[in-house]
Amino acid sequence: MDVIATAGHVDHGKSTLVRALTGMEPDRWEEERRRGLTIDLGFAWTTLPSGRRLAVVDVPGHERFVGNMLAGVGSVPAALVVVAADDGWSAQTAEHVAVLDALGVRHALLAVTKADLADPAPVLADARERLAATSVGTVPGVAVSAPTGRGVPELAAALEALLAGLPSPDRDAPVRLWVDRAFPVKGAGTVVTGTLAAGRVAAGDRLALGGREVVVRGLHSLGRPVERAGATARVALNLRGTSVEELSRGDALLTPGAFRDTAELDVTLAREVDDRLPAEVVVHVGSAAVAARLRPLEGTSVRLRLAAPLPLRVGDRLLLRDPGARRVHGADVRDVDPPELRRRGAARRRAEELAARPDGAAGAAAELARRRFVRAADFAAMGWPQPDGATTVGPWLLAPGLADELAATLPGVVARYRQLRPLEPGPPVAVARRALELPDDELVPAAVRPPLALREGRVVAAAAGLPEPVQRAVDAVRARLAADPFAAPDAEELRAAGLGPRELAAAVRDGQLVKVADGVFLAPGVAEQARARLAGVPAPFTLSQARSAWGTSRRVAVPLMEWLDARGVTERLPDSSRRLR
Repeated sequence: MDVIATAGHVDHGKSTLVRALTGMEPDRWEEERRRGLTIDLGFAWTTLPSGRRLAVVDVPGHERFVGNMLAGVGSVPAALVVVAADDGWSAQTAEHVAVLDALGVRHALLAVTKADLADPAPVLADARERLAATSVGTVPGVAVSAPTGRGVPELAAALEALLAGLPSPDRDAPVRLWVDRAFPVKGAGTVVTGTLAAGRVAAGDRLALGGREVVVRGLHSLGRPVERAGATARVALNLRGTSVEELSRGDALLTPGAFRDTAELDVTLAREVDDRLPAEVVVHVGSAAVAARLRPLEGTSVRLRLAAPLPLRVGDRLLLRDPGARRVHGADVRDVDPPELRRRGAARRRAEELAARPDGAAGAAAELARRRFVRAADFAAMGWPQPDGATTVGPWLLAPGLADELAATLPGVVARYRQLRPLEPGPPVAVARRALELPDDELVPAAVRPPLALREGRVVAAAAGLPEPVQRAVDAVRARLAADPFAAPDAEELRAAGLGPRELAAAVRDGQLVKVADGVFLAPGVAEQARARLAGVPAPFTLSQARSAWGTSRRVAVPLMEWLDARGVTERLPDSSRRLR
């Protein structure tokens, strides 16, 4: 399916032309038909001679309804510009074409209507010349008399040629369906309509709507039920779990997680502006219209603060409308999560940065370099592709080269930490993360490289060791235990050796001592030695027998036996005797 929108001055015969082309009445309201004036968006469709299905969004031409017109053309890839032969290029023709130009529409067809009332040739020539100076460029033109049918077959043929030249929509893209109508249907519930410009939608899909999920109960396209629809298409979705009062024109149905709501963004105007920009504008995108404060940065770069957030992506084209002056400006979204501008000269530097940043993959690389790190899902939701060379760490993206930079910095962090706390093997991960100015502990492993290692939640040097006085004291204890593995020094002996709680904890972390219980420290390998001694004792054995086998005091034997129980070396029986497992 293809979708186009009409554009043109009031009373130039847009709706009459749509009726002649499709055989359908696009005006939906009784008042519109009574007054012969299109007020809101109208919709019709037809099958062209080639079999191509075409949907038409008919927009109002009166200046009072320009907001409705903008809601109709915002998601449509091509336009049918209508000018009357007996009136020529008029005020709303110029305003509608300025809208198409600001939106960057590049595909259009000119229809000169009422060709039975005046010679269409001069209007065709004039309108084509005017259109050539806009984004649509040189366009074909057809003279038509809708009431008599003259030129309608030629118009259909010209539409075939126009539609054949449209770029293929991205059907693998996430869905962002801007709602242009919402209404209840008896027995079905809430129905919304819109132009599906990219992606696919099917019955049963879950879509995000204003921070919550809704389910597509069913869908129609061109008046018929379908199981699924792919861009470009006019669709009507029956939604489960929402009422019509919760919806309005300008809402968007989104692939969950694929877009980022933003109320502050940086844009670049499509053209230099001669006059002073207004402080307040209305931002139009899709079918949405939101008031915004405008802050010029420098040149064509502008910062917008929206009165309500919108699901926008880098690369979106917006239309900025100054209602007081009836002027419109096209603007391309450059950043949906811009940095704060606090210091003097920050706005100018930001404008220079935006001007220097390329589009596409190169722009994504530049943006990731500026941010240094960002969650991959957030980066994609902003509209950026993942740049080559980026490092992935869990859910995070790191700029190319950043992991090497962090790895070069981390040894100094560890060394400084050990200078301040020599009894600790290295900083906890959270301390290292703060020192490296990272947003999440998950990123620290990207910076840990030999001789550093992660051990028990700390970043440690492989050969960190203990301070020399502590090491000498530990060596003395271990020499004693080498001669008598179960002769654990008591608290007084440990204090006399200079081993307080902090020093002992450091020796345990370093793997040089084993803490069996408070005040009871033995050498590594004590479990194997204890098992070997007990292997010569008939099972089951008592604590007293174990103590004798070990040749130690009750002060050591009781906690050692419990420690062995806990590690599965021994098993305590109901009568409190033990056996080896």
